[in-house]
Amino acid sequence: MQRHIAFERLHNFRDLGGYRGDGGRTVRWGRLYRTDSLGKLNPGDGADWQRFLGLGVRTVIDLRYPWEIERRGRVPEFDGLEFHNLSIEHRPYDQAAIDPGVDPWRYLADRFAEVAEDGAKEIRTVLEVIAAADAPVAFHCHSGKDRTGMIAALVLSLVGVDGDEILADFALTELATRHFVADWHAENPGRELRWPGYGRAPADVMRLFLTDLTGRYGSVGEYVRGRLEVGDDVVARLRANLLEP
Repeated sequence: MQRHIAFERLHNFRDLGGYRGDGGRTVRWGRLYRTDSLGKLNPGDGADWQRFLGLGVRTVIDLRYPWEIERRGRVPEFDGLEFHNLSIEHRPYDQAAIDPGVDPWRYLADRFAEVAEDGAKEIRTVLEVIAAADAPVAFHCHSGKDRTGMIAALVLSLVGVDGDEILADFALTELATRHFVADWHAENPGRELRWPGYGRAPADVMRLFLTDLTGRYGSVGEYVRGRLEVGDDVVARLRANLLEP
């Protein structure tokens, strides 16, 4: 099976299948996808649109702010689509303008920690939607890097995927960094890309975030059950839906 699915306009579309989870069971291929913005898809593009439809995705979770969707578009409508806009981040910031003098990975991990607290209600709903879906799900933010990476890490943790695998999955986004930088320059002519770490997703960011979360709550599971108030039934449905029998 193929983890990276090639599109012309999407740079970070990945299948989360194949990782070993609870009880040695494997995450199902073709069930849960993480990606950069599906607003870049256009039914008129032909190959890209048909490739996406061929995956059988019926639920799309857009983690962006409503103003991002208004500015850049959302996944096109199609028959059978269930669309959810769940903005898990509540404090917007411009990554291109981050001070080059700060510790970049600590800075990003601290932003992740803010999202974990501020977006508790929305994150809970994301997990519930994924658990309830009876067909393939795709979730995304703008680049499919930070907000998307957080949700992927939480879901993989809840189905029992090893921590090193979760970090490695997060870091796969680095394969798309050059595309993100090129897109930024194309969208921002005349602006300076001040932060040299723009578009980066090293494992250290997720390691710091998960270490902090575990230090505060005891485990990812305790964060999900305590802070998010997600019931054990939802976690059980996640495992039943996402793991091979």
